[in-house]
Order: sequence, then structure tokens, then C-alpha cells
Amino acid sequence: MININENFLNLQDSYLFSTVNKKVVEFQKNNPNKKIIKLGIGDVTRPIVPSVLEAMHKAVDELGKVETFRGYGPEQGYEFLREKIAEFDYKKRGIEISIDEIFVSDGAKCDCGNIGDILGVNNKVAITDPVYPVYLDTNVMAGRSGKYNQETGMFENIIYMPANSENNFIPELPSEVPDMIYLCFPNNPTGTTLSKQELKKWVDYARANKALILFDSAYEAYISEDNVPHSIYEIEGAKDVAIEFRSFSKTAGFTGVRCAYTIVPKNLKGYTKDGKEILLNPLWNRRHGTKFNGVSYPVQRAAEAVYSEEGQKQIKENINYYMNNAQIIKEGLQETGFTAYGGVNAPYIWLKIPQGLTSWEFFDKLLNEVNVVGTPGVGFGPSGEGYFRLTAFGTKENTIEAINRIKTMK
Repeated sequence: MININENFLNLQDSYLFSTVNKKVVEFQKNNPNKKIIKLGIGDVTRPIVPSVLEAMHKAVDELGKVETFRGYGPEQGYEFLREKIAEFDYKKRGIEISIDEIFVSDGAKCDCGNIGDILGVNNKVAITDPVYPVYLDTNVMAGRSGKYNQETGMFENIIYMPANSENNFIPELPSEVPDMIYLCFPNNPTGTTLSKQELKKWVDYARANKALILFDSAYEAYISEDNVPHSIYEIEGAKDVAIEFRSFSKTAGFTGVRCAYTIVPKNLKGYTKDGKEILLNPLWNRRHGTKFNGVSYPVQRAAEAVYSEEGQKQIKENINYYMNNAQIIKEGLQETGFTAYGGVNAPYIWLKIPQGLTSWEFFDKLLNEVNVVGTPGVGFGPSGEGYFRLTAFGTKENTIEAINRIKTMK
């Protein structure tokens, strides 16, 4: 008899964005002449910039010649890319990261889920609430969550750290000490940030309690304010307690190309049940080499070109384009009477929905009345109820039209 992983039975419904897509498909089927504007799923719309495409084309051509053909590459990533990452993303900010602490992958989403492979299933997990669903769902799959409580919308073994307007979207340090702490800043879904002073509190807390911070920094390229850290390693002592996830998806438009990386410092330790210290870097290296065959050579050459002078200039233009959309959305919502957050250091706007509606009811209202798609806040966790996420990744024309439509809502 084939036994299944029964932890999957604890997952709730389908993945959030799959549910959104099903509703949109059903609406479009019933209303084929309606133009739907999608500001829900955070997928980019700007093309990959010319300098990056040129590098990818050149790398593809190399594969067609005997003398430059490449087969299997290093699972951890080619040195030419890891050296650029270390230099531009860290050394320029005064952070020393060696290339053997950098692991190139096909997505931060994948790494955020896969990192649990090297961590014990008995670890207590803490997540901010609301939260990117992958952090929670992958721990449910692994068996760290316990059972789901239908009344509270929470899993019994997960520590939820509310982040809402009442605490300025700054989660409080949990009184029950967790072993694994997921932080994402700039935050998805709220678009809010932590200052360096606030992030230092988390690093100090993790050091005092031998906890591990799993820090998702996928949106660091959108930061515009000086006191917002681009990397958790800007905080003293963070290399002792934190793993950092980065992605080229939103930075360079690689959502369909797939390239990201994870930093696992060499001095970062975990512990066996009897308290013996174990370095995590070799464990992740072992897991990475066993379960992952590496990102393709053309994609890594494209990622390398992101760091070129022309690549940086062109990518900055795309980021400015999206952040201009964010400003249009936020100001338009505020003019209409909505309270809106984010949109300054991240391409997400988190709005407070009108009283008397749930976030899914507001989703339906928006879709049916003005044919605009967003993401219900409750899909990111119980503290997301009463809120709604819009993304700035659409075209400028669609963004303006969407806001003008929203202004006509009754």
C-alpha cells in the first residue's frame, strides 16, 4: 500500500493565486467582451532589457560551437555570476560575502520552500501575518504546522506575528521563542519596510535565542529610502543567525527566465537534538548538489549582465516605471478615500477595504463592477482580513485605467 505525506491534507483549499486565477477565468468565460485589468499576481510586464538579452543571445550562440559548448555547470552557480553578486550586492554595501556562501537557483520561492530540507521538522516556526503563502504552506507540507483551526484561520503549531495598521506593520518580537523566523522586507504583501533599527532588534533576538532568521529580500531593488536595509547582513551579527534569499525576477524581469540566489554564511550554525553545533552551509551545499542541477548557462550569463553599467541603467528605468505606477495607484486610491500603505519602497499597495465587506467580497466587487483584479488580504493570513493588495507591475496605461475605474465604484 502506497502511503502519502498526510501533511498535504492540512493545506487549505488551493494556492492563493490559483484561486484568484480560477475566479478570473470563470468571470471572463461568462463575460467574454469585458476587458479585465489584472493588478493581482505580482508578475512583471516590462521586457527584459537589451543589454541582458544581448548577453543571453551570445551565450546561446556559444552552445552551438564545439569549442564553447558547455554541459553540466556547477550546481552552486558559475563563478562569474557569484563574483558579480558578491561584489555588487554586498561588497559595495560594506558586506563581505564569499562566493562559496552564494548558491544560485531558479527562484527565491523555490529556495524559501526547499531550505526546510536541512532543518528539523520539530522546529517551531514564526511568520509575520499577513505573509507570502509559500513560507506557511511549505512548513505545513513538512509537518511543522500541526492542525488547522477553521475558526481562527491559524495552524496550531505556528507562531503568528500580526503586522497591521495598529502596529504600523512592524511585528512584535514573539513571547514564545521560535526556532525559525520568516521575515520579508520590503514586505510582500503590505509593501512596508523595517528600518535598520527595527531589523537589528530581530537579529539581536535571534542571537539571544539561537533562532534562525529566513530573510526574503526579493524586493530590495525597489528601496528608495536611506534607512531601509537592502540586506539583513547590513546589521551587525546577522551572519551568525540569518539566511538571505534574493531574486532576479522582480529586479530584472526574470519571472519567466528563472534565476535567484541564496546566501548561507559559512559561520551559521544549527544544532542536533543533543546540542551539537553543525554548520548549515555544508548541509545546504549537499542538498543543493543532490537535488538541483544548476541554472542554465545562458540564464546565468544574462544575470551577470544585470550588473553591467548599461544593465544597471536599463533595469533602473524599468524599476522607476513600476514605482511610478505604484504612485499612481496609491495617490488615486487616496483621492478616492481609501487608506493605502506601501508603494514607496516596494511595488505593492496595501489598501484598507470599506467596512462591511470581507476581503474576498471586495475582490468580487472589484472584479464584477469595474473588472479590476487584485488579491484579497485574507489570502495572506488572518491579519490580512480587511485589506487588499494591488501590484504596480502592470502597464502604465492599464494602471491609469484601473484607478479611473475604481474611482467610479459605488
